[in-house]
Amino acid sequence: MKNPPSNISRAKYDFIDSSVIEKLESYNHNFSQELEKIPTQDPYSLNGQKLRLNFIRKELKTNVDYLSGKKVFDNNEHLKGNIENYIGMSQIPTGIIGPLIINGSSTQGNFYIPLATTEGTLLASFNRGAKACKESGAITVITLQEGVQRTPTFKFKNLIDLGKFVAWVLEHKETFSILTRETSNYAILNDVGINIEGNILIIRFEYTSGDASGQNMVTICTDKICKYILSNCPIEPVFWTIEGNTSGDKKATSLTTRVRGRKITAEITLKRGIIESVLKTTPELLQQQWKISTSGSLKGGSIGTGMHPANALAALFIACGQDVGCTGEASTAITRMEIDENGDLYCAITMPNIIVGTVGGGTSFPTQKECLELIGCY
Repeated sequence: MKNPPSNISRAKYDFIDSSVIEKLESYNHNFSQELEKIPTQDPYSLNGQKLRLNFIRKELKTNVDYLSGKKVFDNNEHLKGNIENYIGMSQIPTGIIGPLIINGSSTQGNFYIPLATTEGTLLASFNRGAKACKESGAITVITLQEGVQRTPTFKFKNLIDLGKFVAWVLEHKETFSILTRETSNYAILNDVGINIEGNILIIRFEYTSGDASGQNMVTICTDKICKYILSNCPIEPVFWTIEGNTSGDKKATSLTTRVRGRKITAEITLKRGIIESVLKTTPELLQQQWKISTSGSLKGGSIGTGMHPANALAALFIACGQDVGCTGEASTAITRMEIDENGDLYCAITMPNIIVGTVGGGTSFPTQKECLELIGCY
């Protein structure tokens, strides 16, 4: 969908639309249906690989000729915009886990997830977690906010000059919105934030970027806006830069209540019997481990309380053609575990910086395209 009307004057906060609530409440998964299991026998043999490839082709109706090595990438013209000084492909082993049952604000159904990694036991561990989730029910997932930022920074001789500059900028927000629409078919400028530090001004331009992750898109739009500002504003800055390193790009920041990319929250209640039979532990021990880990995160100065979300994100990003550097911010997570009145374990995770795209970047390379098709996202 090309850019809808701007929301530049609307306050930004976590929000769940009533239509999303209706969608989530009306989801009627047939839990009596026996979902197909991934063949996990012969995890390292050619025979096991063939079993899993046949499973993907037969059950998921998906072509994985490039992933399996039947076809080889040979279209060098396609590299433009993705890499320079090309010499070949680094091959990362790729496997699948699942199914996961998702009841989400964007999608619903059963999903088998491709992950690319060289870390032994990672997929076995995630697959065991996926089994515990599947046997306990659906994972509810909601997108709360969307936004990608650029934070151009301006230096002035003094605070008075800066103040005049800010006043002019704030009077021209709608103009910046129009410039964004003229520059991109998909970017929307939704917020302009002001941060002053002495004679330094940081402007936070926040956009949505359609189905793209958007870093390049918002950089181009911000450059257009900044050039307009410099040509028309009454006060000329002493120095300016397109990015003052406060947008959170490819790094963990303390702004966990805002958003970079998409802010999502997810929950599932793991049943006591499933925890005992699949995970070989108890709700009490898992909750105690979560308490210790949360305390340890605080003591260690971590941003977020997740134990190792970067593991899953890096494997998913590599498989699906995402910017792996963005695991820096995407791995920020707040987790929670509580034993409910039935003795089951309520689990929640909130991740404010999931910056991903299904178009652009590396998404159209053959193996990455096949992985995105596996999860219905290409």
